[in-house]
Amino acid sequence: MKDYEIYSLGDVVLQSGQTLPQAFLAYKTYGTLNAAKSNAVVYPTWFAGLHTDNEWLIGPGKALDPDNYFIIVPNMLGNGLSSSPSNTPAPLDRANFPLITIYDNVRLQHRLVTEKFGITKIALVIGWSLGALQTFQWGASYPEMVERIVPFGGTAKTRPHAQVVFESLIAALQADSNWKEGFYTRQPVAGLAAMGRSYAPWGFSQAYYLEQLYQPEGYSTLKSYLEDYWDQVFLSFDANDLIAMLRTGIHGDISANLEDNGNFEQALNRITAHALVMPGSTDLFFPSEDNAYEVKHMPNAIFRPIESKWGHCFGIGQNEQDSLVIDNHLKQFLQLGQN
Repeated sequence: MKDYEIYSLGDVVLQSGQTLPQAFLAYKTYGTLNAAKSNAVVYPTWFAGLHTDNEWLIGPGKALDPDNYFIIVPNMLGNGLSSSPSNTPAPLDRANFPLITIYDNVRLQHRLVTEKFGITKIALVIGWSLGALQTFQWGASYPEMVERIVPFGGTAKTRPHAQVVFESLIAALQADSNWKEGFYTRQPVAGLAAMGRSYAPWGFSQAYYLEQLYQPEGYSTLKSYLEDYWDQVFLSFDANDLIAMLRTGIHGDISANLEDNGNFEQALNRITAHALVMPGSTDLFFPSEDNAYEVKHMPNAIFRPIESKWGHCFGIGQNEQDSLVIDNHLKQFLQLGQN
């Protein structure tokens, strides 16, 4: 049985100008919307993430306590649950699936929030990695609606180095002979495993590997960690879905719209919501100095790096110490926002 709901959006004209027919968002909610509709939280998913992957930050006694907040977790377009290459009918299925931008994701999430639930004010938007990019976009696109944002482990614009890494992940997958230009008859398993190997050195830090911090996770050797974790990590996903999400990340830029026309600093300045920006100190995808630059151009932002040896993956709830630090900072930020 599905533990999520579907919101149908009809035919949607994307930022690219292409029309995505019968688009839909898969989402899950936690908690109850209060009578004033003032306790809504939007918590988008990330590359290769599903709504269930966000649940580590949600629960009784946590900052995102369902007793206090109505938490909406929309699945990112392309992740296999929302509209994706794997579930869109021909002719836009598989490799013909159009480019989806961060702007597209947030615009459709806005429709879900306003049309489905009648919400006009959002107490908080929060997200990690490409979810952080969506969080920045919410703040820039709907400044009058969003009261607070907490992007962590992600930037408001994908810098060239991260773009190169994302492109390398795509290249590793497509090198599989079963790829067949995206019209495969069976999943390119070797390519999916190669994508995992390519992601592995970027997902975690040098210190993580040097100190063998994967051993407490149940992997006795580096070889077993690579083979039993990274070679398997993407096998549950459709290959075209993964590429669709990576392309969304490659084009990530909150200023890539007609209003800002590429003026990144202008887009950042329009984020008037109170913001808590938390990069990981050893994140190789989204270095903290990129967030430091962004915060300088945001009128109400706090910059709070998280000291962690877990690299980019400090923000996915696998390391209890990092999880507690993130949750505590979030609690303090929400309390400040209520004063």
